[in-house]
Amino acid sequence: MAQLKCIVVTPEATALETTADFVALPLFDGEIGIAPSHSPMIGRLGYGEMRIVSGGTTTRYYVDGGFVQVANNEVNVLTGKAVPAQEVSKVDAEQQLQAAMKQPTSSDELLAIRDRMVDQARAQIRVSQN
Repeated sequence: MAQLKCIVVTPEATALETTADFVALPLFDGEIGIAPSHSPMIGRLGYGEMRIVSGGTTTRYYVDGGFVQVANNEVNVLTGKAVPAQEVSKVDAEQQLQAAMKQPTSSDELLAIRDRMVDQARAQIRVSQN
């Protein structure tokens, strides 16, 4: 059976380089599943859970936005942060959510920053609960 090569890169380092049977990613406007022979594409990532299935085992990560490129059975993920799901702290994420909700929203720019912080915290809470 064909497999995918999955590479996850953050600003600090290559966070992951592995083979997979299937990869699911949070896009900006939904979720996408990628299997071998997927058509080439580039997508904007959202905040949430990346699942990598290989040999019947699922590995979960929190990804913090970025981009995905799929071509020639290779999935390249460029993200600000890739954290194994078991390392995502629900308590810390809830504190981030509370702090985000207290942010000023007196301008469109401040509102957008607050909304991004809320989305990130909520995504981390969801990932930590699974």
